[in-house]
Amino acid sequence: MILITGGAGYIGSHTVINFLKNGIKDILIFDNLEVGHIEIIKELQKMSASVKFIQGDLKNLSDIENVFANNKIDSVIHFAGYSLVSESVTEPRKYYNNNVCGTLNLINTMVDYKCKKIVFSSTCATYGEPEYTPIDEEHPQAPINPYGASKLMIERILKDYDTAYGLKSIKLRYFNVAGADSETRIGEWHNNETHVIPTILKSALSEGESLFKIYGGDYETIDGTCIRDYVNVEDLAEAHYLAYSYLNKENSSDVFNIGTEHGDSVKKVFETCEKVVGKEISVEIVSRRPGDPAKLYANADKIKNKLGWTPKHTLQESIASAYKWEKKLHSLLDTLVIS
Repeated sequence: MILITGGAGYIGSHTVINFLKNGIKDILIFDNLEVGHIEIIKELQKMSASVKFIQGDLKNLSDIENVFANNKIDSVIHFAGYSLVSESVTEPRKYYNNNVCGTLNLINTMVDYKCKKIVFSSTCATYGEPEYTPIDEEHPQAPINPYGASKLMIERILKDYDTAYGLKSIKLRYFNVAGADSETRIGEWHNNETHVIPTILKSALSEGESLFKIYGGDYETIDGTCIRDYVNVEDLAEAHYLAYSYLNKENSSDVFNIGTEHGDSVKKVFETCEKVVGKEISVEIVSRRPGDPAKLYANADKIKNKLGWTPKHTLQESIASAYKWEKKLHSLLDTLVIS
């Protein structure tokens, strides 16, 4: 059985769909539903009755110990964690307690129950301000915010656990993630949305009630706005399946960037959203957020060469699928409020 922590969340739920598509049915989702949603779990269970769900919190050691005591867990795909850069700057205690202490509870339990394989959701935020671009896996890691620092701590802990206990891990350093399920069954759903693309699309659907804000127009970039590498969520989910397969075949720890190797500015993303939506969207450029590097985009040669992964979706395709999902979510939330 595969344990997927955070499987009710954005990337975790898309990875569940990908694993089901690849013939892996014996899946247990563990999620505290703080960020994830029970509606997503129900949608996943419609696809396969074999998908099991346990509500629990990694910060509570007994919760995760009970999972391992009552289930035969062979491998773990670990998504559960907070991921908002700006929030991590103002609430570092929250991030270290959840991302580091929670993960320690997980991997200590794995060691105790002799579960020796984990795919870990890391981040390009471990690199900090890039010394060069595109960023490869050998780039120095010097995070400039607590979110990136919390993920780097776990990467280093996993390395030590491999040496001491034989816990094999694949660390996947994502760049920015975009898009939704191509069949619009699930998508990105945050109660407090801060990610660029869904925020723009929500602004478009609010009929002028919500003004989209670009944080920083004075970066040393082509148009003054931040440049990021946007990888499609379905492509990212496939990378998790390939990493899981590699771990089972090679039984060897490794680390991989996941990105398109192409950076797009926030203004370019905004203009593409307007094209997809088919109308102008209200926008305002405001001051920078703390902890945001000017440019982040990947060198993904390693994952292409070792795992055979390549991104298949364009930025416009990702935005189009995200827009379909946002319209569905807009209607769903209206229904939930009414009921």
